[in-house]
Amino acid sequence: MSIDTIKRFDRIVAILIQLQSKKVVKARDLADRFQVSLRTVYRDIRTLESAGVPIYSEAGTGYSIMEGYRLPPVMFTREEAGSFVAAEKLMQKFTDRSLGLYYESAMYKIKSVLRGREKDWIDTLESQIVVSPANILFNDNIHDALAILLESIAERKQVFLKYQSVESENPSERNIEPVGIFHENNYWYVLGYCHLRSDYRQFRTDRILDIKRTAESFIRQHGTIEEHRPKYENKPKTRIKILVDKKIVRYLGSGRKYYGFVSEKIKNDQVEMTFLTTDAEQGFPRWYLMFADYATIVEPESLKERIVEILEKGRSRLLD
Repeated sequence: MSIDTIKRFDRIVAILIQLQSKKVVKARDLADRFQVSLRTVYRDIRTLESAGVPIYSEAGTGYSIMEGYRLPPVMFTREEAGSFVAAEKLMQKFTDRSLGLYYESAMYKIKSVLRGREKDWIDTLESQIVVSPANILFNDNIHDALAILLESIAERKQVFLKYQSVESENPSERNIEPVGIFHENNYWYVLGYCHLRSDYRQFRTDRILDIKRTAESFIRQHGTIEEHRPKYENKPKTRIKILVDKKIVRYLGSGRKYYGFVSEKIKNDQVEMTFLTTDAEQGFPRWYLMFADYATIVEPESLKERIVEILEKGRSRLLD
């Protein structure tokens, strides 16, 4: 059997699995995934149909498999199952308790179809992988925030939030229509239409004090989260330049990208770093204070004033 024949067989099996994973699959999506032409996809689909797989197609929509048709349990390679172990650790630590339990339940089903030696291999891996989030991602009193938000998005139902923003002393109560969720800067966020503000807002999940399902349907068509994110990315930005001692620049790599890092230039024993940030009032100055004794602010003057203000407030608290 030639290598090309083996590759085609593997591709056809993968196409069948993908058809079973979604209600409708577009030919273009299949072509992009497997990096083949549309003609090749059409030929592979005909091969599946000839093998007795009940595939329905509709011009301009895509392919779907007749309801009720199922393959025997899918077998996983050792490496594929190993990737699930790492994913399970991430799900347990980077999502709320509810989603973590759902994933754990799914993992039991995956393990049930593994052969004996693969199960031993997975058991060994599980005890050797540890994940520790850098930040608190959810309120300890809310165990199913992400599960409720995902359900709201799928069913187009509003959710009630009790939310504590940074700017306000007291929490606010509001109904929102979640558009999508995303993980950024080590935190989870939900982007949604806020009925209190009559506009789209982002909410950090660790600041959600309470969340509840409602029976109220969405009143708007929101589109995708990708369509909304650029609105936030295009917010006014402040240009910042700082000089940092060379010996500590290496330790700033994981954090600087979150504050709009643009470029760096070596100047003798220092590095000039340029940023374009949307948070020159809170986030950037507090991050800068972590290494302020090894750095100098070149511009803007307003950042120097903000740093002094924060330090003076801290000093007054120490002396009280």
